Amino acid sequence: MSDLYVAAGGGGDPLGTLIAARTLTAAPEAALIATYAWERPEVDPTHGPLGEEHFTGLVRDAGGAPAFSPATRARRPAGSTLPALARDLPARLLLLDPSRGLQALAGQIGAAAAASGGRIRIVDIGGDILTHGDEPGLCSPFGDALTLAACHLTGLPTTVHVAGPGLDGEIDERSLLGRLAGRHPHIPGPAAVSAAGRALAWHPSEASALWAAAVLGARGSVRTVNHALELTEASPGLYPLPLAEAIGHNPVARALLERPPPPSRRRPTSPTGSPASTGWRPSTPGRPGRTGRRAQSPSSTGTRPSRPSTRPPTAPATSPSGSPPAPSACTGRTSRTCAGSSAATPRCSRCPEPRPGPAAPPCGRARPPDVIRRTYAPGHSVRSIPNSTLS
Repeated sequence: MSDLYVAAGGGGDPLGTLIAARTLTAAPEAALIATYAWERPEVDPTHGPLGEEHFTGLVRDAGGAPAFSPATRARRPAGSTLPALARDLPARLLLLDPSRGLQALAGQIGAAAAASGGRIRIVDIGGDILTHGDEPGLCSPFGDALTLAACHLTGLPTTVHVAGPGLDGEIDERSLLGRLAGRHPHIPGPAAVSAAGRALAWHPSEASALWAAAVLGARGSVRTVNHALELTEASPGLYPLPLAEAIGHNPVARALLERPPPPSRRRPTSPTGSPASTGWRPSTPGRPGRTGRRAQSPSSTGTRPSRPSTRPPTAPATSPSGSPPAPSACTGRTSRTCAGSSAATPRCSRCPEPRPGPAAPPCGRARPPDVIRRTYAPGHSVRSIPNSTLS
C-alpha cells in the first residue's frame, strides 16, 4: 500500500512527482502517480486534456482507474509522452480524465486513493498552484485549480507539496517563499533524481529538469524557452502545506468549489469549463502546462477547436498610408507559417489562421518545426529532441 501522488498540472509533472515520492517515501516500490494527459503543443497539437477515448492499450489499476503501459498509444492526431514515461519511470501512471466534470474527477481520484492507502499527496513543480490570479507571468492555472478542488471533494487526507519554487517561470520565487513562510522543506537526494534520470534524458519538461538540476547542486542563471530563471539555495526544496491553505491561495479552486461546472458530454478545451462557470476569466489566452506553455482559453460551447490551418498565408495587410502594419510581439513556439511572412518561415502555433482582412502579426521567433528545444541545466547547451521519440 502506498499514497496516491497527483501530478497537479500534467505535462512533465510526473517526473518531478516521482522525485518527490522517492523523497517522501522510504520504500523503493513503484510510486502510484495520477496525472492529466495535458501536453505542450509540440507534443500534442490538439487542444485540452486527453481522455480515455484518445488512447489505445490502456490498462486498469488502482480503483479501476485507466493506467498507462509501454504499449499504450495516443490516437492520431493527438500525442502524449505518458506511454514513454510508463516505460522509463519506476512508477504506475494513472490517467486523470476531467472531461466528465469535477464530481466525476473527484470520484476517480478518491477511488484510486482508497485502493492504494487512503492518502493523497498533490505535487506541483514551480508553485503556480498557489496563484492569487494576478501574477503577470501566470499562464497555466486551470489544471492545478481543478486538482485542488477535486481532491477537496474526495474528503480524504491530502497534503500539497510545492517543488522548486518559481522554476516554472510563472510566479517569482520571492512571492512563493512568502506564501510558504514557516514551512520547512524536504530536500531530495541524488538517488531520488536518479530514479527519473532515464526519462529526464529525453523529456521536454523544463520545470522538472531544472528542479532535478537544482537538487544535484546547480546554481545560477538559466534561460528557458520563455524565461530567464535563477537557481538558488531555495530551489531544491519540496515544501508541504495543508490542502485548505493551498485552496485559500487559489481563487480558481475556490470558485470551482463554490459553483462547480456541470458535467459535459463533450471534451472541453479547458477542464474548468467556460469562464462564466468559474467566475474567473484569464487575462492572457494560451495553453496549460509548465514553462513555455500557455493555458488554452476555454470556449463557451465546450467543443474542441479545430487544428490550425495549413493553407498558404495571405499577403500582409497595409495601412492607409501604404506601409505594412507594425507587428505585435509573439512569444509562442514555432510551427507552420505565420500570416504576414513568407511561406518558408516557421511560425508560432498560437498565431491566428490566415484569413482575409488584416494579416496576423508575424512571429518573432523562427525555429525548425521538427524538433523540441530546451535548456536542461546551467552550462548545458540547448538540446534538440526529435518529435518521433514522443509518440
